[in-house]
Amino acid sequence: MESILRSLTGQDPNPDDYRNIEFWSDPERSGWLTKQGDYIKTWRRRWFVLKQGKLLWFKERSVTRGSIPRGVIPVGKCLTVKGAEDVLNKPYAFELSTSQETMYFIADSEKEKEEWINSIGRSIVQHSRSVTDSEIVDYDSTR
Repeated sequence: MESILRSLTGQDPNPDDYRNIEFWSDPERSGWLTKQGDYIKTWRRRWFVLKQGKLLWFKERSVTRGSIPRGVIPVGKCLTVKGAEDVLNKPYAFELSTSQETMYFIADSEKEKEEWINSIGRSIVQHSRSVTDSEIVDYDSTR
């Protein structure tokens, strides 16, 4: 949860949050979204990249190996992603929720909104932990 909070406080995220992710190449999805700030509720257009269970965002579209994300959300910690036009009274809006908070985004079209919801939803399912690390038994260690 600390990494989510760190990314949402406006501070640059900890490099450990994205260390082994080649976010500059072959993302599962990337594109412009407008994101609502967390403390100052302004809307800012950011380039988003979804890769390996992380949703990262940048100020610029030209993401390279040397780029530093403005924020990182580990989607495996998210519970829901769904449309939010009725909540925000804005077209193409959607929300991403953890047990602690809800983040809001606006896509450029209905099609893009649906594609982001589907991609993030798939990633949540792939990366959520149904068991905690302490419940995983290493059978190899008993041999």
